[in-house]
Amino acid sequence: MAFNKEQFLEDLATINLLELADLIDAIKEKFNVTAAVAVAGPAAGGAPPEEEKTEFDVVLLDAGASKINVIKELRAITGLGLKEAKDLSEKGGAVKEGVNKEEADKVKAQLEAAGARVELK
Repeated sequence: MAFNKEQFLEDLATINLLELADLIDAIKEKFNVTAAVAVAGPAAGGAPPEEEKTEFDVVLLDAGASKINVIKELRAITGLGLKEAKDLSEKGGAVKEGVNKEEADKVKAQLEAAGARVELK
């Protein structure tokens, strides 16, 4: 008798949770599988490599002593009005969100040259 995958999947779809638990226990017993072996399997392969970050947020921490210069730069970078740029310079917060590394570094350099403290997240 040949294995019929489609029939097996149809049968599997019709059983309840108790029957499924019994089936899993029977498979573990038949093939001598233990929870320790199942858990150790993925760990043996090692952790997946960490993905390189591609999007950054430019966050203003402090406007510094040259607040007027920072406000000018904020307006040039973001297109904000005078009041919004002033509020951002006083309170701090995200200047640009979800930008690439090159643009984030450029914005950070502009704001730091104006006297602000900036962080990339």
